[in-house]
Amino acid sequence: MLIVALAWIYVVLLMALTEPTVVAGIMTFLLYCVLPLGILFYVTGGKRRKRRRERAAAEQAAREP
Repeated sequence: MLIVALAWIYVVLLMALTEPTVVAGIMTFLLYCVLPLGILFYVTGGKRRKRRRERAAAEQAAREP
C-alpha cells in the first residue's frame, strides 16, 4: 500500500505544479493528497493502534505487583 500512496503523492504533486496560482496548487495538494491519505492511513492503522494499546496494558499489568 505504501507504493500506491507514494505514486498518488507523485501524481497529485504534478497536478499541483500545473495549477495557475500557488494558492490553487497548495489547495490541490492538501485536498487531493494530504487529507485523503491521512484518512486512509488512520483507518488502516486501527489494528496497529489496538495492538500497541494491548501491549502497553500487558506491560503495565506485568509491572504491577
